[in-house]
Amino acid sequence: MSEPLITILTPFKNTESFIEECVQSIINQSYTNWEAIFVDDNSTDKSFKIMETFTLKEKRIKLLSNEGSGIIEALRTAYNASSGQYITRMDSDDIMANSRLEYMLDDLILYGRKHLSIGLVKYFRDDGISDGYAKYETWINGLTKVGQNYSEIYKECVVPSPCWMLHKEDFNNCGGFSPNLYPEDYDLTFRFYKAGYTCIPCNEVLLHWRDYSTRTSRTHEHYAQNYFLDIKVRYFLELDYDKSRPLTIWGAGSKGKTVAQLLIKNSIPFHWICDNPKKIGKHIYNKKMLKFEYLKELTNPQSIVTVANEEAQNEIRSYFSKQKMTSMSDYFFFC
Repeated sequence: MSEPLITILTPFKNTESFIEECVQSIINQSYTNWEAIFVDDNSTDKSFKIMETFTLKEKRIKLLSNEGSGIIEALRTAYNASSGQYITRMDSDDIMANSRLEYMLDDLILYGRKHLSIGLVKYFRDDGISDGYAKYETWINGLTKVGQNYSEIYKECVVPSPCWMLHKEDFNNCGGFSPNLYPEDYDLTFRFYKAGYTCIPCNEVLLHWRDYSTRTSRTHEHYAQNYFLDIKVRYFLELDYDKSRPLTIWGAGSKGKTVAQLLIKNSIPFHWICDNPKKIGKHIYNKKMLKFEYLKELTNPQSIVTVANEEAQNEIRSYFSKQKMTSMSDYFFFC
């Protein structure tokens, strides 16, 4: 019986400093029946030339030019040329662990359809990663180790963008790269969640995630906070909002205000709670800011928490626990 073909989709733009190392990590994979489709998204450096050199000596690598502009259209271009029974992604500035493809394929063969194979990630940077990225790495890996990634999906993107694999039929069934919604990786993660695909627990580092100051996720407007909040509210209203229950927003900082604006835009009624004595009793967007004690007047509420302070978050979680409220049903942390 022939080994199944894995398609690796890799858009790139101006990553001449890193793309060779990325390609070599694919060539070095312990599993060998793969095709890697690299799509140039209008690069102005030597990235395309570097990839042309690789295609001359490695027939499993295909090089295309983006049929449009931007990462979503580059991913579509790559996917339209794919032939594999399994689909995975890669970023041109990252590095695969040697066993990544073999590990993920074994998982999917074992668990079957409607499962998502994911892996642990390890950040690296020439001058050392920041505390923020170190915390994010610990957080997302903690979820992946137990396969509970969706439990905090409204907080951040819980599936590392270039470190997943699934059956091609499952990818098609959840919409693939059809939507024009940014950030595209977060939108896709929500569609995995919506489709009910189970995350397979993993204890192996399968991706080395490169951080640097000009990485797209740091610099492009499509990865700004307002785009993330728009995605969160959109899917919350579609998947988890119960209109028969009163809804509250906790916090009146910038995130709380953006969420409030989005709810108002969608004509969703809500109560707004904050602990800032200077704001309590005043109106923002014609909504009165309420004390925490107002919660006692609400029956079976749902809550969106936008409070960023970790100590305050712990206090809020403690309150929910004492009230026997459960995450992803009664309350949702948006930060």
